[in-house]
Amino acid sequence: MSLAKEKKEVIQWLEDNTPRFTDMSDQIWEKPEVLWEEFFASRLQAEFLEKEGFSITWDVVEMNTAFIAEWGEGKPILAMIGEYDALPGLSQKKQATKEAAVEKGQGHGCGHNLLGTDGVAAAVAVQKWLQNSGTSGTIRYYGCPAEEGGGGKVFMARAGLFDDLDSALTYHPGYENTPGKGGNVAIQSSRFRFNGVAAHAGGSPHLGRSALDAVELMNVGANYLREHVLDSVRIHYIITDGGQAANIVPETAEVEYNIRAEKTDYLEEVVDRLRNIAKGAALMTDTEFQEEVLDAYSSYMSIHALADLMVAALEFLGPIEFTEEEIAFAQKINDAFPGTNEDYAQETIDYIKPPAEIEEMILAHKDMPLLGANFPAMDAHLIHKGSTDVGDLSQITPTGWLFSACFPTGSPGHSWANVACGGMSIGHKGMMHGAKALAITALDLYSDPTHIQAAQDEFNRKIGKNKYVCPIPDDIKPPRLEPKS
Repeated sequence: MSLAKEKKEVIQWLEDNTPRFTDMSDQIWEKPEVLWEEFFASRLQAEFLEKEGFSITWDVVEMNTAFIAEWGEGKPILAMIGEYDALPGLSQKKQATKEAAVEKGQGHGCGHNLLGTDGVAAAVAVQKWLQNSGTSGTIRYYGCPAEEGGGGKVFMARAGLFDDLDSALTYHPGYENTPGKGGNVAIQSSRFRFNGVAAHAGGSPHLGRSALDAVELMNVGANYLREHVLDSVRIHYIITDGGQAANIVPETAEVEYNIRAEKTDYLEEVVDRLRNIAKGAALMTDTEFQEEVLDAYSSYMSIHALADLMVAALEFLGPIEFTEEEIAFAQKINDAFPGTNEDYAQETIDYIKPPAEIEEMILAHKDMPLLGANFPAMDAHLIHKGSTDVGDLSQITPTGWLFSACFPTGSPGHSWANVACGGMSIGHKGMMHGAKALAITALDLYSDPTHIQAAQDEFNRKIGKNKYVCPIPDDIKPPRLEPKS
């Protein structure tokens, strides 16, 4: 049987089993769980994969919402990467107007109910093909918790759980069907807690040592630091503790910083400079400080050889066919935000600055609130300013990243609008489109070892001598929460 026919059979299997995966996605959507609390989602996916014949390893690196599912034996070893954590404060009903399903509840504003389920679907489709075709190889699914600020993959990377992979494929809900060829920045998040001496702010301020003064002086120093770092660096913060009462010299105060940079080694340099600013603030105020590293992600390194296979997979699939009702739903969401469909198309062009032929493709769809068409990779020249723990994976094994149309063009990231679309047919169609493309890409990798070699060669060329070093200190452990009764 030709490989093209085998790909069509895999696509047909995914179409026939679509209700099973949309049901899984909807169950996770209906019960959103934030980082480190994804007990329902992880169990749902692991039990599904176990029934399909995968062996399950639980409690990976002592993370009780993380697991690895594996089927097959021998090389090559390919991985599908999944996430399933939600975001706080984004509860939303399945409708095109903003209305919380649960007041101040959480919701899947980044579409991770789709993201993880897409990986499960692709992994099982590949397993069926390996089994039916007699092809040798191993397929894994990594159930990864806490992408939104906790860094489950970083702990996995530190433990060496990605070291034997030949390639990894991952997916994210987005605004168009396209692979990513750009990068993402590295990040470190730290809390700086200052300790001083409390005193009556009116009667005996000379006896006090203000921890809040230290925080404010640190923030002033950080603001001056911004002038003396590379333009690509981002420094942002919030004061998480500013004291208890205005008439008490604050004994404690705390500030949380996020530092982003394109390269992990330069990130470390900027963090060291920020740490010196904290030391100076403590000296000036006669206080003491402690730094708590919350998380750190490495920069993402794209492998273009894998992205090119994903482009070919999308071309093999054809576009997503959205209905008139889905387009109307998306238009109503776009109408809820400033701008027009044409504005969103122009914003994409202004941000990406794509080649002329891709700009023409975007402009050809400028009137549409949903982009069902497939696009070639358009961001190879960009380093996106967001951060993800997929970066740590990409520093260890060749990684390809695919996006598919699950959200209207005007829907902001991490918004109620994304939650609404991720729980209905728009999100379902994008998710299954992504699963088909990932599965087809995996078939190409298993069937032709030159593809894996090309990805590995590109990886080795890009990584050079900069072998992976985990960005978090060895003494930091993931939190181990227990299910709420």
